Amino acid sequence: MATISTAAANDLVRAAHQHAEQIGVPSTVTVLDAGGRFVAGARMDGAPLISIDTSAAKARTAVFFKTATGDLVGAIQPGAPLFTIGAATGEELTFLAGGIPLFDDAGELRGAIGSGGGTPEQDAEIAGAAVEATS
Repeated sequence: MATISTAAANDLVRAAHQHAEQIGVPSTVTVLDAGGRFVAGARMDGAPLISIDTSAAKARTAVFFKTATGDLVGAIQPGAPLFTIGAATGEELTFLAGGIPLFDDAGELRGAIGSGGGTPEQDAEIAGAAVEATS
């Protein structure tokens, strides 16, 4: 199984926090490996305490579904395929934007990044900027 290195995870956290500073949104960023285990993370001064949990849940959801969390929102609506998972999961998952899976050049899942602290759109922007800056 491919997985993200600690150095690469720390680079993602730094890049995410740089972008968060640029847009004025204190955030917490969590990077998990391909098995959903913690590799790196940090909470910026001023980021809401709940963002510790939401950033991890976004990264975990992106790992489990191998999809950006913002792309799953429609799948958890009543009558949609993942509605029961979204409504009754025992896992710490969230279907808010801000989680992005990380793949290697061969398409293998390496892990995921999750950002919390802003709006879902801001969190997705922060996580996406980190991935783009470190690619």
